[in-house]
Amino acid sequence: MKLGFITSILDNRNFEEVIDVAASIGYECIEVACWPKEKATRRYAGVTHIDIASLTEDKIESIKNYSSKKNISISSLAYYPNTITDDLEKREYHVKHLIAMIEAAPKLGVDTITTFIGRIQDKTVEENLEIFKEVWTPIIETANKNKVRIAIENCPMLFSKDQWPGGQNLMTTPAIWRQVFSMIQSDYFGLNYDPSHFVWQNIDYISPLYEFKGKIFHVHYKDIKVYKDKLNDVGSMAYPLDYMSPKLPGLGDVNWGRFISALSDIGYDGYTCIEIEDKAFEGTDQKILDSLKLSYRYMRQFVI
Repeated sequence: MKLGFITSILDNRNFEEVIDVAASIGYECIEVACWPKEKATRRYAGVTHIDIASLTEDKIESIKNYSSKKNISISSLAYYPNTITDDLEKREYHVKHLIAMIEAAPKLGVDTITTFIGRIQDKTVEENLEIFKEVWTPIIETANKNKVRIAIENCPMLFSKDQWPGGQNLMTTPAIWRQVFSMIQSDYFGLNYDPSHFVWQNIDYISPLYEFKGKIFHVHYKDIKVYKDKLNDVGSMAYPLDYMSPKLPGLGDVNWGRFISALSDIGYDGYTCIEIEDKAFEGTDQKILDSLKLSYRYMRQFVI
């Protein structure tokens, strides 16, 4: 396994500077944020370290050469929008950019896109599944054609009142994964597995690794801390951020030794990237760099 991080945490640096940070700490790869150049609508969104719309042959060669020079691989191109939003203009915009990423990936020597399925948050799972099939069939066909893997993160995107009641990402549980993978069958359609999102949903984050081992294309290392006193006060049907918060790996409730052990059991030898969303490490460049160093130091004991 290779150890890296998703680059959205370094939103004030360019691609080369991100590569330099990764190399200086000891990381082996980066998951590169590739949002369109736009104003961010939420934390950690709207970050552009590779601008897909302005890629030229010279820029592609520069990206590949600089990565190679610093011995840093690109694990995936990352874009996490709501691709099945009920705003049809936004839906078209998101899908168009995702398609452009799929077509650009092979030129950059990258074989994976990390993203969300999306969801209409006030419709049922069943209604969303039908919309998913309509929207995603041509996306996966494009992925098949270009031999680019689509890795869907299992984040519910259900954290606060603006995402209530259903959240903005459909692929949140093993039960839904089975349905989705049955509806669109492809060797290029799989998962970006993040155990932290199962912690606060009270789902076992180990056993699905064995069932879906052939579908795990990419892995996120992010931790979640559930505050039991707050949960006892508001209950599991409250807004999740009322009783939990994202933390650096090792500072929350994920048992990383057990998790990495299970990854080794299933023979996973792909890219694994730390995702930093810990508010205790925001506010200054030094805190952000500290978060990358601390996370690297902690995860390196498991990922060699």
